Amino acid sequence: MALDEATTRLLAQLAESGARPLHEMTPEEARAFMAGLRESHVPGPEMARVDDAVVTVADGSFPVRVLVPDDSPRAVIVYYHGGGWVIGDIDGFDTLGRVLARRTGCAVVLVDYRKAPEHRYPTAVEDSWAALRWVSERVDEIAGARVPLIVAGDSAGGNLSAIMALRARDRGGPGIALQVLVYPVTDCDLNTASYTDPANQLLLSRDTMIWFWDHYAPDPSSRENPDASPLRAADLSGLPPAVVLTAEYDVLRDEGEAYAERLREAGVPVRHRRFDGQMDGFFPMVNVLPGSAAGIDYVVEAVEKRLTELPA
Repeated sequence: MALDEATTRLLAQLAESGARPLHEMTPEEARAFMAGLRESHVPGPEMARVDDAVVTVADGSFPVRVLVPDDSPRAVIVYYHGGGWVIGDIDGFDTLGRVLARRTGCAVVLVDYRKAPEHRYPTAVEDSWAALRWVSERVDEIAGARVPLIVAGDSAGGNLSAIMALRARDRGGPGIALQVLVYPVTDCDLNTASYTDPANQLLLSRDTMIWFWDHYAPDPSSRENPDASPLRAADLSGLPPAVVLTAEYDVLRDEGEAYAERLREAGVPVRHRRFDGQMDGFFPMVNVLPGSAAGIDYVVEAVEKRLTELPA
């Protein structure tokens, strides 16, 4: 179907504003541009508790934000935001995190992993792992009980979520009940059909992904590692059930769907939906794009189904 009207209007407004494509900006300019976009976001719902904390690692530290919707969260979702490992922060994803917390009844922990090019691959992966372990050690403190742990993220955050599920499997935990992968980056191949389709060169284009990869992992050989391109992992068996969302007009569409199919082939339960008429970036645009509401509904339903499957 055609790109939806709300997305078309948003792209027209950006064009009229004279904004340059992200790949023609410096990282600092791109971060400022995205911060300006979030001014259109409506604040998210009130939480029972909001705690900002700092996770310390061997070579530095990074912030996390814990959003607790009520007195008895059903699970804890560790959320890794998108932005090509270069842009994005927990303030920009605060509204989405609050909506997910309220709608799912789960605590949501937003992870502000360090960004490239100041911190190149594999820093984002190592920070994400440190955050997952930090949350796992504090589940009782966050939720008041030992509730299930879920990893989730969009785009580059979907990449990190998939990698966290793999790493948790290979390192004997923490146990992950569900992985939610929203149009995830799963491979470094920039020549798939969805990458080269002229209709997909929108807010995220092939040129922008080249720019992201060049900042994040400038050594092309490093991009082939499974903790950069999880589609290249030799074995995807034994991973937690997955929810995969892809967008029709997205350069990342084919690799996300290929990952969903490989998970299925490995015996992993998978729920996948392609969101027609949507572009990359629709998911966190709460109250801006109707596609965001549909995507959140899909994730909420999947989380509900998974939590009811688990033993009490």
